Amino acid sequence: MKKSNRRKFIQKTGLLAGLGVVVPHFSFGIINRRKPIGAIVGHGDFRYHVDKEWGIQDTSKIPVNDCHEMVQDAKGRLIMLTNHVKNNVIVYDRSGKVLKTWTLNASGAHGLTIADEGGEQVLFATDSDNGKVFKTTLDGRVLLELSAPKGLANYEDASKYHPTEVAVAPNGDFYVADGYGENLILHYNSKGELMSHFGGKGEGADQFDCCHGVTLDTRGKEKPTLLITSRTAHQFKRFSLEGEHLETTNLPGCWNCRPVIKGDNLYFAILATKTWWGYDGLLAVLDKNNKVLAFPGGTAPKYIDGVLQEPSSDYSTLMNPHDVCVDQDENLYVPQWYSGRTYPVKLERV
Repeated sequence: MKKSNRRKFIQKTGLLAGLGVVVPHFSFGIINRRKPIGAIVGHGDFRYHVDKEWGIQDTSKIPVNDCHEMVQDAKGRLIMLTNHVKNNVIVYDRSGKVLKTWTLNASGAHGLTIADEGGEQVLFATDSDNGKVFKTTLDGRVLLELSAPKGLANYEDASKYHPTEVAVAPNGDFYVADGYGENLILHYNSKGELMSHFGGKGEGADQFDCCHGVTLDTRGKEKPTLLITSRTAHQFKRFSLEGEHLETTNLPGCWNCRPVIKGDNLYFAILATKTWWGYDGLLAVLDKNNKVLAFPGGTAPKYIDGVLQEPSSDYSTLMNPHDVCVDQDENLYVPQWYSGRTYPVKLERV
């Protein structure tokens, strides 16, 4: 689909959503009422009922543009980031009821990470359009705000800085992925002072082609590591906290967003599988050895001679999924980018 035609479609579906009308082709429920949970998707032990009406709200009161990322706090609340400046942050309970909203006035709100700091939880949010990283309380009080790092040649022109994600280490240090900018991973201490950097755009083992997401991996390791996506290369890579490349995993045909860990498993939202303009996204669930166990919203994972084969979307469950949040019951909540201003889809574990 051409960009111009896609924009027209999005504008049309956004208008229909505001009018409370269902868009038939994609069957995304817009009317805010509960219906029986829909189709079952997924594979093996990872199968889910699809609930497309879980998070739907009155768009005149709680509007969204792109729904980018979600996390769950210690109280079980689900916190979603959207780039609508009226309410960048929407806080849900698990039934889909909105508890509160607040804003950072961030037109490029993109990445959302939750971390523990001295027994209190804090949020890190990125604004990729305006080159900002925010650290906030759960109710939106800004504790720290960072712009493009000074002293690095890559950012003599600050407009080259477009951060997409943050990962937080146990000691409070944090790592910022400049995924839409210079493809660097920037290491800061807990005070927000730049310590080091690594990566950069390229095809080398220690380089990235859109380091879109980064997360801390503590699964059974003597020392935590970083998992970092190289989305356009359909890969994710493991690095030490010091920036040493350790391994690369290929996900053929998958424009993978940030890594999300729950228990021993790794989850990805796959924004697209064939083309960015085809609404052909799905999810991926991997085991601790990085083998794909399920592609909810797509074809079953298939390996030939140990090589993962490209999946295909079912063109029904999801449009452009941008993140996945996994709750304590292993239900999935999926915010979506550029998908007609739709609210998150819930996949309820069978």
